[in-house]
Amino acid sequence: MKPECIVAAVVGLATIPLVLAISRGLGLYAIIPECRAMVFTLFGKVIGTMDEPGIGFPIVEFGPRALLLPFFGKRQMVRTALRQHYLRGQMINSEEGTPMGVGIWYEMQVNDPVAYLFINTNPEGSLQANVASSAISTLSNLEMDKMLEDRHSLSRTVRRAVSPMSEKWGYRLGSVYIRKVFFTDVQMVRNITEKVVKRLVQVTSAMKQDGENRVGLIRSETANKVSQTMAEANSTRPTVVGRALNEISGEDPELLGAVLEVLEAEELLSARPTVDILPDSANVLVQLGKDTQPRVVQARPAVPKGS
Repeated sequence: MKPECIVAAVVGLATIPLVLAISRGLGLYAIIPECRAMVFTLFGKVIGTMDEPGIGFPIVEFGPRALLLPFFGKRQMVRTALRQHYLRGQMINSEEGTPMGVGIWYEMQVNDPVAYLFINTNPEGSLQANVASSAISTLSNLEMDKMLEDRHSLSRTVRRAVSPMSEKWGYRLGSVYIRKVFFTDVQMVRNITEKVVKRLVQVTSAMKQDGENRVGLIRSETANKVSQTMAEANSTRPTVVGRALNEISGEDPELLGAVLEVLEAEELLSARPTVDILPDSANVLVQLGKDTQPRVVQARPAVPKGS
């Protein structure tokens, strides 16, 4: 490649950014970023706005007067992206006179760049003050329960109160939400905490007592059913035993006698009686009814002397 071509290429590459910068300075074109709007003023008067992202040509939008903008006009960039703000600790009083604080979260977006720039000198601060005042006027003197439970409907009420004024300043208000409601008096917070703890203890004790009562009821019902079943079984036992003894007596009377003797012996053994053995020659008067245990007195034959 010839040196002349190399020099021409280098000069061309160095000249292109310079030409583009001069062209942009003269207002031949403008670059509009995403979520931005450019407001053009000429001799202190707004001639138009460009908000389409990309490269725009003011001379196409506004005509030949756009050539005077670099000398007698001004270009101002306005951010149109969605913004979020959070207002902390807005003081209000409930209907009961309780001092409380609220936190308000809201979204806003610039929808009219011209009104945003020229109608209000501090539109963001004014919007925050408007949201705070609307929230205080809406929430003050409400019942504490409603303030703590109906935050969704109260948030919509605050949004309806703020929107008309914000649109005059070039804003479009998005979502408004009462995010936090809290007590500012420390002693009150402690009292409420103590009441909640006591209430939880009461509820826990009541649940425990109810469980114990249910368990006791189940046990008593079970014991009642068991006792009924045992009573029914005991009531049928004599019939079954009698039927069996009748069958035995019909088949073998001697066997019946042996069975009766065994039953009598078992009955005596289960009673654990005290057995007193006396000789035949003993002259002893046995008094019945004073001893709680059954006694069996048996006379033992006298042993002959010399035996």
